[in-house]
Amino acid sequence: MNVYEAAQKRLDYIFGEFDRVLVAFSGGKDSGVCLNLCYEYAKERGLLGKLAMYHIDYEAQYRATTEFVEKTFAAFPGIEKYWCCMPVGASCACSMTGAYWYPWEKAKKEIWVRPMPDNEFVVNEDNCKAPFTPGDSDYVFQENFSKWYAKENGRTAVVVGIRATESLSRYSAVARIDKTTGYKGKSWLTEVDGSTVNAYPIYDWETADVWIANAKFGWDYNKLYDLYYMAGVPVEQMRVASPFHQCGAASLRLYKVIDPSTWAKMVGRVNGVNFTAIYGDTIAMGWKDIKLPAGHTWKSYYEFLLTTMDKATAEHYDDVLRRSKKYWMEKGGGVRKETVKEIMQTIPGVEHVGPSKQYEGREILRFSEYPDDIDCSEFTVVPSYKRMCICIMKNDYYCKYAGFGPTKEATVKRRKAMEKYKNL
Repeated sequence: MNVYEAAQKRLDYIFGEFDRVLVAFSGGKDSGVCLNLCYEYAKERGLLGKLAMYHIDYEAQYRATTEFVEKTFAAFPGIEKYWCCMPVGASCACSMTGAYWYPWEKAKKEIWVRPMPDNEFVVNEDNCKAPFTPGDSDYVFQENFSKWYAKENGRTAVVVGIRATESLSRYSAVARIDKTTGYKGKSWLTEVDGSTVNAYPIYDWETADVWIANAKFGWDYNKLYDLYYMAGVPVEQMRVASPFHQCGAASLRLYKVIDPSTWAKMVGRVNGVNFTAIYGDTIAMGWKDIKLPAGHTWKSYYEFLLTTMDKATAEHYDDVLRRSKKYWMEKGGGVRKETVKEIMQTIPGVEHVGPSKQYEGREILRFSEYPDDIDCSEFTVVPSYKRMCICIMKNDYYCKYAGFGPTKEATVKRRKAMEKYKNL
């Protein structure tokens, strides 16, 4: 059975098990393939009434992406469509003083990168029926939107174009065997609540499979990928995402070449954009082969970096480090089986606890001391002061590079601030 046939079997299950199927369409290649797969499946079986799609518009994006989204919404007749233009908290790796920027903020309308779309599908602050609180992150909004849709329409499978080969976090999303999040023993389904499940029907596809499908079936795709190719971007590194996100910071400079008119507006939209475009893929922002300054350990260099920022930001990074120490030195963290040997041979005082009960194929290690540096194949997964230094230099405020995210307290604080100042 090839991956296309496997995806068809998963669609059999999705459309048979759930009342509705909602495709999360980003404008990228993976979500585009998911949309085409679902649409053709539903159309052939007279099930278009069960299918819907939504798109989150981040305001600042390549014109090629906007054009592709417009074409997509004009196509695929017979299904519900939602084009969400909400002031969600989107990850930002450009600013030293904050982790988010907010597209479509009414207070910033004069400097929007482009006008808000004006069509029947647009969902914004004025007409959004899904729960939304100012300051909600894009991930929180997506989850709330999906839950709202399920509440209105019945049990819903939200189809997401995640592929396991893209990153460890995406692999974890589909390889998890935790009974509290899995759905009926299927690794490619994650239960969100009693009415909503996230589905990953192409989780086992390679990048080549996506492009083969587009070519074989004549499916349209975002022509930004052609521009990336002409600009020399490796196929595996081509991403369609919010431009200020950590994943896109290293290639932010491409906007200058590919879409200069959009770039000119982006520079004035978010603080630090031009600096990130210049230095985003260099040592200055934690990319390439970062070198330790003479006379420092990574721990002492981390402590030095804290002195270069304001007190609140320094305390924030120290809190992340504290949580990392507590996790790895008390509970223990998971690594691949082959990584266990690498670490045990180089770091003294590491305890091999045993197999993970949550993640298939992972082993739990517990550290007696927090490492200064670790030379292993899973560098971004295992703890070290060097990893913390890289997070700081990337402006990775919540240290997502190191596997962390915003705390509940940080989320509540951001919501309160947004609520307080939303009318200014």
